[in-house]
Amino acid sequence: MVKAAIATGLFLFTLAAAAETEPQEPSWAQLTDSQRKVLAPLAQEWDILRPWQREKMLDIARDYSKMTPEQQQRVQRRLTHWSRMTPYERENARKKYQAYKNMTPEQKAALRKKWEEYQRLPEAKREALRRENPDIDTGLEDLD
Repeated sequence: MVKAAIATGLFLFTLAAAAETEPQEPSWAQLTDSQRKVLAPLAQEWDILRPWQREKMLDIARDYSKMTPEQQQRVQRRLTHWSRMTPYERENARKKYQAYKNMTPEQKAALRKKWEEYQRLPEAKREALRRENPDIDTGLEDLD
């Protein structure tokens, strides 16, 4: 029993030591100039992003030069929009995205149809709908 406790303790100590020596995702200062240029909207918060978030952003920066100018503009708009969101808004966006991902193709098509109908409304009508439904985020322009 004591041997098992000691072995477990040593194992946990070894794991903790290994975790401390694992390389951390790069800090903002460690990014290349091209990565910093692409990810500029996130500069203020980069060093507090979780490792998986940094990894996703680095993937975007890696692929950026292969994108069309329109795709690059969309990435910049999205990064800027994301950087201005509160943590609460970000969590809601993640939940909505997950819900969208879990929809059937038919449900996605119906949602797109509703969005297109909304887009065709006169601005005054859209503004009235936004006032009536303040909890509905209409930041769906770039749904793909």
